[in-house]
Amino acid sequence: MNPTYRFFVQPQVNTLTKTIAGYELLIRQQTAAGWRLPASFTAIDPVVFADLLIQATKVLGNKVQHCSVNISRQQLMTTTIAQALIQCQIQLYPTKLVVELTEDESTEDYCTDAVLAHLEMFVQHGIEVSLDDVGSGENYFTEIRDLLPYVSEIKFALQNFKQHFQDPEMLRRVRFWRAISNEYALRMVLEGIEDQPDNQLSNQLGIGVKQGYYFGKPRLLQLPAKTTYCA
Repeated sequence: MNPTYRFFVQPQVNTLTKTIAGYELLIRQQTAAGWRLPASFTAIDPVVFADLLIQATKVLGNKVQHCSVNISRQQLMTTTIAQALIQCQIQLYPTKLVVELTEDESTEDYCTDAVLAHLEMFVQHGIEVSLDDVGSGENYFTEIRDLLPYVSEIKFALQNFKQHFQDPEMLRRVRFWRAISNEYALRMVLEGIEDQPDNQLSNQLGIGVKQGYYFGKPRLLQLPAKTTYCA
């Protein structure tokens, strides 16, 4: 049987205005054990991914300020997905589609100039670009500096590190990226907020937009009609 995919959504909360600022779309694969992360994101048929994304954004349009979706560099460079992203922004308007550029597996290496050309195209169509998981993996400042002029948002994920948020080294990391967001006039989203102490500490650091189980776990996005998405 071919795999079935659906999007789950998790809220991004602005604790300064006490509102839901946006939703992140998280793709999941149906398994015998329930909905799970896909075994391989690059194995998902681009047409399936594009169609599912268009259906999901139809439901979310005009409900929040931002609607985010994770896109790998390989998906970014895929024409079918790029065209679907542009169509999603058209149907979401005035809500902003945010493309979260991840560092997921890719079968090819893409030069910075090629990636920048696609990011510029998205920006020209009103799409915002976010850099996911800054400060971990390959997304250190020196690696992403050239992308920052095209970016509207950076996301720092507390769950990517072993240290607790209160740990001095973690605080140093968060403060560094908070300073970068201020320098480049970027929105910063802090992921992995699990409890009230985390929330209070992030408030003290001047971070208003947050995401984590404290505000809500990912939930299956209900579509208006039953549709099967297979790859």
